[in-house]
Amino acid sequence: MKVSLSLDKSYSEDVAIMVDVLRASTTMTVAMENFSQIIPIKSIGEAEKLADQYDAVLAGERRGAAIEGFDVGNSPVEISNFNGKVLVITTSNGTRILEGMKAEVLIGSFVNANAVAKKAMDIADNHIEIVMAGVDGRFAIEDFLGAGEIIRNLIDCNLDEMALAAHMSSCNHNMVHDAIINSRSAHRLVELGLSNDVDFCMRRNIYDIVPVYQNGSIDGIKILK
Repeated sequence: MKVSLSLDKSYSEDVAIMVDVLRASTTMTVAMENFSQIIPIKSIGEAEKLADQYDAVLAGERRGAAIEGFDVGNSPVEISNFNGKVLVITTSNGTRILEGMKAEVLIGSFVNANAVAKKAMDIADNHIEIVMAGVDGRFAIEDFLGAGEIIRNLIDCNLDEMALAAHMSSCNHNMVHDAIINSRSAHRLVELGLSNDVDFCMRRNIYDIVPVYQNGSIDGIKILK
């Protein structure tokens, strides 16, 4: 099995895993415990329309901050207090990345790294691509390290050089923790009073659910341990 790592754009037509550690991937994974369906949307206006249409909980952020008038921000900690049939969510990076992906799309982060790796291995023909969402098209170290944690759980795979680098970089948990805490993204969230989200997003393998994106919607699949 070939494993590749890319930034911002997806090239695979087999299986791709979108990684936006701080925070869309983590929030979506947590939300799948309490919602039947998640609809990720790029624009704020369209998200508001769909939330009205589906009588849905409305979540979202821009530059990390919750959007005025929304029920909740893009917070994995806060989203656990909500439930319902449908969640509509719009974020700065993760929801934007999903629309351009042609492969079978899974959503992963530290909190479900093992589960998403197992699902990818189960459904891929010969290629698993990890797609780092980044920040506005720029490299984000937390996504690189989150991708590495997922790659660590992909057994007997042929890693491209970038995937191998991510794998190696993720091996020292203390260094990973320090790098994420000191990242641009984490600093921004701390400034907004969201340090609890940063801490939560670094927890490993606390969920066995894998969000699966298809035809504009996300459903969850439980992975047996």
